[in-house]
Amino acid sequence: MCNVKDNAALTTQGCIAVDKFGCQILFLNVETGTVETVLDGFAKTVHELLVRPDASRAYVPIFGDGIHGNNPNPGHQIVVIDVHTQSHVADIDVSPLAAPHTMRIGPDGLIYATCEDTGVVAVIDPDENAVIGTIDAGSRNCHRLEISPDGTRIYTENEEDCSVSVIDLQARKLLGRIKTPHALAGLAVSADSKTVIAVDDEAPGLFLIDAELGEVSEAVLLKGLKNPAQVARYSPDFNVLAVTSMAGDCVLLIDADFGTQTAIPTGRQPMDMAFRGNELFIACQGDGTIQVIDLARRQTSRKFRAGVGCESLGFF
Repeated sequence: MCNVKDNAALTTQGCIAVDKFGCQILFLNVETGTVETVLDGFAKTVHELLVRPDASRAYVPIFGDGIHGNNPNPGHQIVVIDVHTQSHVADIDVSPLAAPHTMRIGPDGLIYATCEDTGVVAVIDPDENAVIGTIDAGSRNCHRLEISPDGTRIYTENEEDCSVSVIDLQARKLLGRIKTPHALAGLAVSADSKTVIAVDDEAPGLFLIDAELGEVSEAVLLKGLKNPAQVARYSPDFNVLAVTSMAGDCVLLIDADFGTQTAIPTGRQPMDMAFRGNELFIACQGDGTIQVIDLARRQTSRKFRAGVGCESLGFF
């Protein structure tokens, strides 16, 4: 583990990024565009990110040395980072569960994480840093996970299974799967919890799922894209849905009613995003840059280099 900044120094607000290709965790100064702290020495490969500013913690799963669908040595660990001291403080062993990926905090304060190769959602107590239960996800292709804003449902997108799993969060029970016309790549849920947005992995589009009916109600064409998109992320006020296209090297900003779309070029292979005020920060894993979008002007305002290839980032 290597630190290029005194870990004892506290920060009032900062940015953490997961450098998947460099297998390291970075603390960034987004004002100056510099890397302040590097944490390394992790098993392959750090993947995805959950930040809990209220607890001064960030969680980074060790997915394995492969990719979705081809992960010969899946990981069994989630790394715990203290964001204030900028240090690696603990590990969560999820064994025998394998390939932990997307994590979200539930209304009960517990962490829910997809474990792809095991086909379950792990239930983790962050106070004990331990798995306290599992929920059948109905698929070994479950990759990304979202919790509805009303706190009643967990949704997982099941990639090649062409389905979204629906889980009753309180009962910790799989209710069923919603079929989609194509394989999926990303997931989001509307502010009122009535619409689940699934990203089409075979064509440039979105599937809008009626959560009450449990079926696809509408397909939305992503304008200006020739290739499928990847990650979908709502702004904190739910007024903007940002969707990155890793294959198309761009991000689309979509109004909440899906009436207006703005395609903005990015660096190579944009992946996950984080909102801060009127800016959107995008991790571009293909060229090692962070792209910053001015949401009011709907254009790139600046970019800076960070690591080898960051996939995820978040603020605290």
